[in-house]
Amino acid sequence: MKLLTKELEAKLPRNPKGKDPMCLVHYFNPTGAGNWFGISYNPKDRIMFGYVSIFGDWNDELGDFALWELEEYKGMGGLGIERDLHWEPKPVSEVKERYTKR
Repeated sequence: MKLLTKELEAKLPRNPKGKDPMCLVHYFNPTGAGNWFGISYNPKDRIMFGYVSIFGDWNDELGDFALWELEEYKGMGGLGIERDLHWEPKPVSEVKERYTKR
């Protein structure tokens, strides 16, 4: 499965907009920790801006992550990072609330 289809790429803006931008795509590690939520994408360098939640704690943050690094990762049993096929876009504030432990 491709992590970024042409249809998804067309929906991802180059620059995030507003105080509470939408997380348009969700990636996750099926065998361990890690959730990546894409808000914007630069196809030239294949870098996404979004919310990254590895352990759901105080280290979660908005920032850049490389799509090619997610594609190269292999976890237990050789499984890689997957795209959530059932993801419905949500504002980053809602994602933070759901994925960050209190």
